Amino acid sequence: MNVPNLKASSFKSDITPIWCPGCGDFHVLLSVTKALAELGRAPEDIAVISGIGCSSRIPAYTACYGFHGVHGRSLAVAAGLKVARPDLTVMAMSGDGDGFSIGGNHFLHACRRNVDMTYIVMDNRVYGMTKGQPSPTTESDWDSALSPGGTGLRSFHPLVIALASGANFVAREFSGDIKGCTRTIVEAVRHPGFSFVEILSPCVTFRPDEKAWKDQVHVASVPETDDPARAARRIMTDDGMNTGILYRGPRAPYHASVSDREVDLAPLERAFEI
Repeated sequence: MNVPNLKASSFKSDITPIWCPGCGDFHVLLSVTKALAELGRAPEDIAVISGIGCSSRIPAYTACYGFHGVHGRSLAVAAGLKVARPDLTVMAMSGDGDGFSIGGNHFLHACRRNVDMTYIVMDNRVYGMTKGQPSPTTESDWDSALSPGGTGLRSFHPLVIALASGANFVAREFSGDIKGCTRTIVEAVRHPGFSFVEILSPCVTFRPDEKAWKDQVHVASVPETDDPARAARRIMTDDGMNTGILYRGPRAPYHASVSDREVDLAPLERAFEI
């Protein structure tokens, strides 16, 4: 149901966020609520699903239906909900640890299945809730007390993985650019199929160096494309700070088919008899 004259405040709960002062997730929350107001759907027609981590607190801070799941499983819950209730607008929220480490396999297959939902990942390249361990997207040479000298591991590249796995909409934004984030989230929700938006969201507590991101991000000079090969070339030459919509694909979203055909399960049951 579309509702006129909605505002960002229409989608905010009365729970005060407890993120660290200066956390980029505050701006992501604002961008999400602004985007939902622009989309014009009633809060009860929207579901926000999350896993574990700082970013995954977002469902509690919205006035929509929400589900705070277990670590890495937000996409499994979100996909199941969307298939069962296609009338709902379903958004999954994660961080880089929750989404790309324990949730990495779900990420691959959510892109492949192309269920019509939106996945927003707040990427701060660190595990903030558990005191600063390196995450899959952390630079290999990032030196910290928990990883002296760095991990030496190649960073996970979420945009490359999303494109290669079949996501139908791929974008990157910076949390400090509220207008840009809002615009891209609106476009992501409206585009059919699985939409993935990586939002660079600084962790000023454990990665104070990320305060410099506001001076490093820049709108991509290359326009969006519907050609995955062209999008791949752009990603592979990306400095990691380009923002905007990268890829808007033509794939039809997944639709669950329900058959009324009756199947005799007796032979299968007999096969398992002891």
